[in-house]
Parts: sequence; structure tokens; C-alpha cells
Amino acid sequence: MKTTGEVLREGELEKRSDSLFQLWKKKRGVLTPDRLSLFPAGPGARPKELRFHSILKVDCVERTGKYIYFTIVTTDRKEIDFRCAGESCWNAAITLALIDFQNRRALQDFRSRQESAATPEPQTACAP
Repeated sequence: MKTTGEVLREGELEKRSDSLFQLWKKKRGVLTPDRLSLFPAGPGARPKELRFHSILKVDCVERTGKYIYFTIVTTDRKEIDFRCAGESCWNAAITLALIDFQNRRALQDFRSRQESAATPEPQTACAP
């Protein structure tokens, strides 16, 4: 099983800002088995982390000449727009890591349900 600190992909992608002008801002992305961390261009800035347990899906993939545009949809239905260079395929890497995370979580849930079902009920002693 993959460890949390393992880096699956690292490189540049752009995030659309939430501001009025919706400018594209360059970020250094670091993809691990449980999150996508986005580091701002400035040195020493804290990363924004998108943990996979709060992501529903990667959606709206569109390819234009130079870029691939995609949207990450969170569990609270927030949409975060990204774009990356066409050859970098960040959208595919994030989607595969998200599916892997969801599969691992489903297996853990299944195993814990099996273990709790296999645990016998404690028996109480009856007074004569």
C-alpha cells in the first residue's frame, strides 16, 4: 500500500482565482496518495491542501490547443477550476489517485464491517 508521504506527481498547474477577474495563477502541485497540495509561486508560502476525502470527482475535462481544463468538485459542491499543459495530464493523474484513495477507503470500511460482524455479542450471566 502507498504511504502518505509518497509523491506521485509534482509540477506546474494553474488554478483559477475566486476573485472578480478570475485570473489563472501558477501553482506548484504535489500529488500524494491522499491529497493534492498547491504551493503558491512565492517562497515560504503555505500550501493549500485538497484532501481526497473531501473531493467527489474530477469533472469537465476539456482540451484546447495548449491546455487541458478540468474542475475538481468537493464534497460541499464547491468547484475549483484548473488548467495544465496538454502533455502534463494532471487531470488523469489526480483522477487515478482519487480512485485509488476511494478504493482503499472502501476496502477499509468493508473490513471493519466484517470484523464488527464477526465479533460475538457479550453474554450476560443470568441470576438463578
